[in-house]
Amino acid sequence: MKRFIQPLIIIGALFFILGFITWLSSVLIPYLQIACELNNFQSYLVAFAFYISYFVMAVPSGWLLKFTGFKKGMSIGLLAVAAGSLIFVPAAIYRSYPVFLFGLFIQGAGLAILQTASNPYVTILGPIDSAARRISIMGICNGIAGILAPAILGAVVLDNADNIKDQLLSLTDSEKAVVLNELAGKVIVPYLVITGMLLLLSLWVYRSGLPEIDESALETETDGTDIGEKASVFQFPQLLFGVLTLFVYTGVEVIAGNTIISYGAFLGIPLSTAKFFTSFTLVGMLIGYLIGIVCIPRFVSQRDALKCSAGLGILFGLSALFTEGVTSVVFIALLGLANSLIWPSVWPLAIDGLGKFTKIGSSLLVMAISGAAVIPLFYGWLADRLDAQQAYWLVIPCYLIVGWYAAFGYRFGAKMKGVHRS
Repeated sequence: MKRFIQPLIIIGALFFILGFITWLSSVLIPYLQIACELNNFQSYLVAFAFYISYFVMAVPSGWLLKFTGFKKGMSIGLLAVAAGSLIFVPAAIYRSYPVFLFGLFIQGAGLAILQTASNPYVTILGPIDSAARRISIMGICNGIAGILAPAILGAVVLDNADNIKDQLLSLTDSEKAVVLNELAGKVIVPYLVITGMLLLLSLWVYRSGLPEIDESALETETDGTDIGEKASVFQFPQLLFGVLTLFVYTGVEVIAGNTIISYGAFLGIPLSTAKFFTSFTLVGMLIGYLIGIVCIPRFVSQRDALKCSAGLGILFGLSALFTEGVTSVVFIALLGLANSLIWPSVWPLAIDGLGKFTKIGSSLLVMAISGAAVIPLFYGWLADRLDAQQAYWLVIPCYLIVGWYAAFGYRFGAKMKGVHRS
């Protein structure tokens, strides 16, 4: 067990970076909506540009890891995230929304490499039935970063945002441009600092003693079934259903974290207060991760945890729709608790038994993160046509799909292989 400690520390640091960069977008959405004068749909292109890169880069990431191995691949991923962060400087100088989106896309491409490497690494680094517990530990690192990121960036770029919004209503076009250019410039220093830290982390990972995992040793499934004759990763139905499940899950996870600030503003809550709401969502996820560490697999199985998560998601989603004001916001924040154990539970269930197809299977699961690009964009479209609250109806069918995978989808996939998994 001691030989796993150092790798888990390094992977934990990477999950911290994943969470920090990812949840900055919850602040960037309302910030860029003001600075670049966007409507709801346009502002959620932030999530689209960031997460669509997972779809584009997931399979290439798998190929890259086959060539470089895990450690060098992770270092390259960090360099790509640093490059995307640096692009924010010219984007802010010229207040160019397309350049901001390009920087977000490059960041997402780097994170796709990190996700493709780090998630299967944690899954393989120990018994499969306790993989959800290890991923939950990584989720704590991710969640702590997610709590800190919007609070830190929000304190810088959304400072005095309510007064700026009111001020813009009475300014001429030239005066408005001056104020908005000043607002856009607030991201320059934070993203220069982030770029420097990412470069140092890339060097640290590259020079670390992180061991490689030889997947050729995984040619046999955990139940003894030989998979040497399997010709394609598409012959594993539990993986394909898992991809669908993660596609809808990542969509609702990002909706819960990235829309809550704007939703609070829609309800009349000042941005000076609402800018902290994403941190509350991440606190809920953090509590869920702790529950997973204690309870999985000792008291509940990964599939049972997944069923509970889906049920809580439906309950909290409906509660947010049928309540008002701060109470409704609280239920959106509680979606973080519902979401916390979905990723840790789906990933090992979907990847179990892939053997030599583990890396490409991991790539497909990372590709499913593109659900976070598509589904929040649809939320923004609905918010423009209905309102920010009624658009949350979108999360209900997504949680139903998660529940279906836990109850039937993975079991069906196991039957297709002629085996039964608990």
